[in-house]
Amino acid sequence: MKLVAVVIALVLATAGCRTAASPSPRPDGSPVPVTPPTVTPAATGTAPTPASSETPSFPIPSSVDRDFADSDEMRGQRDQLVDSYIAPRVTDARVIAAMRAVPRHSFVPTQWLGAAYSDHPLPIGHGQTISQPSLVAMMTEVLRLDEGDRVLEIGTGSGYQAAILGELTPEVYSVEIIPELAGIARVVLDRLGYGDVRIDRRDGYFGWEEHAPYDAIIVTAAPDHLPPPLVAQLDPDGGRMVIPIGPVGDVQVLWLVTRQGDEVAMERVLDVRFVPLTREEG
Repeated sequence: MKLVAVVIALVLATAGCRTAASPSPRPDGSPVPVTPPTVTPAATGTAPTPASSETPSFPIPSSVDRDFADSDEMRGQRDQLVDSYIAPRVTDARVIAAMRAVPRHSFVPTQWLGAAYSDHPLPIGHGQTISQPSLVAMMTEVLRLDEGDRVLEIGTGSGYQAAILGELTPEVYSVEIIPELAGIARVVLDRLGYGDVRIDRRDGYFGWEEHAPYDAIIVTAAPDHLPPPLVAQLDPDGGRMVIPIGPVGDVQVLWLVTRQGDEVAMERVLDVRFVPLTREEG
């Protein structure tokens, strides 16, 4: 990996912006076509009372089109996914265990249950996707999370990445620009026992300053530059951020950003293709 050291001025940008949940590419950066499988929809899940005591900044649906049952068959498919696509690419035992523990099928609409444990992204509505499992695992490993680390996710989407993070540390914060997705993710995470994950509907470019500094930040959409507000919210004593950066519609670079004081080191990880981190209208 090539190491590039740069110095970033820690200033807040003034323009608004929004995030879109990222369709994760293959590890080599190539796009992955998605073909709907033929499956029989399962019963929808009924939303429980949110575990968080905070008043949500987005609507909470009364029911969601998700299947929360975890059968031996589903666990077997999950183990096969991990054995075939995760373990060959990831060495962190805690990340591998998290990928085995989190039921990915509960984060996808029921029409996609038959493809829940394939290693490619799947639609979750509103033009967004749940990320490719192997890329989720690799990006999580790059963060080098310790139990107790405070981590911020930019782009809640389905809630799957937040659940993986929640297996590694109880201090998980996540922001999502699309209120409907934030509401569904809240219901699913609560139903599966990840009520400690905190979600807010807000402009991801500017992070979630109230809870900074963060030991780690994970970004799931690509800006064309490194957002200064996110850099400013990293812990100055070794905070890490994994983020794709690059032009819209082209291959981008996934970077590991590490902050020490006002100095920021950027380490190239691999080429990827993500949706852009776009500006919020108005």
